[in-house]
Amino acid sequence: MKRLFVRLLDESEFFSDYGVRALSKVHEAEPFRFGCGGEEHVVSYLPAESDSYMFGGNSNWRGPIWMPVNFLIVESMQRFHHFYGDDFKIECPVGSGRQVTILEASEELTRRLMRIFLRDGDGRRAVFGEVEKFQSDPHFRDYVPFHEYFHGDTGRGVGASHQTGWTGLIAKLIQPRRRPH
Repeated sequence: MKRLFVRLLDESEFFSDYGVRALSKVHEAEPFRFGCGGEEHVVSYLPAESDSYMFGGNSNWRGPIWMPVNFLIVESMQRFHHFYGDDFKIECPVGSGRQVTILEASEELTRRLMRIFLRDGDGRRAVFGEVEKFQSDPHFRDYVPFHEYFHGDTGRGVGASHQTGWTGLIAKLIQPRRRPH
C-alpha cells in the first residue's frame, strides 16, 4: 500500500496541484514506446486535449484530471484509512517529509480538487484558465461550469463544459464530513 502511495502522491508523477492525473507526468519527458506489427506506438503525457485521433478523436486519457476517477480515489482512501487506522502513515506529498494518515492524504487530494473551482488569493478560478471574461466579468465570474475533465497542470476546464453528472461529484467532496467521536 505504501509503495502505491509513493507514486500516487508524487507531484512529479500523478499528484497535481488540482488532483490526480490520468497518466504520470514522467511520460512527458519519457514517453512509453512499444512496437507492434512493425510500427512504433507512443503514449506520452498530455495535460489536456489529445493529439491523437485514436478512438475517433477522443483519446484524452493521457494526463488530464478526471473527476470520477479522483472521486473514486478519495472514497477508496477513506475506506483504506478505516481499515489501516491512524497508525498507518504515508508521506504527502512525496518529498515533503510530511507524514499523514491516509484520511489526511485524502483530504489533501480533496483540497486540490476544490482548487479547480474556488477562487485563489488573486480571485481567479483555475477552471476558467486564462479567459479574462470568465475570470473578471460580473456576468460570468460566478457561473462555474463543470467541465468533462481538467488540465493536469493548470486545472483549466477542458472538453464539454456542462458535465454536471460526474463533475458534480465535487459537491460531495466539498460537503463537510462528520468525523466519528
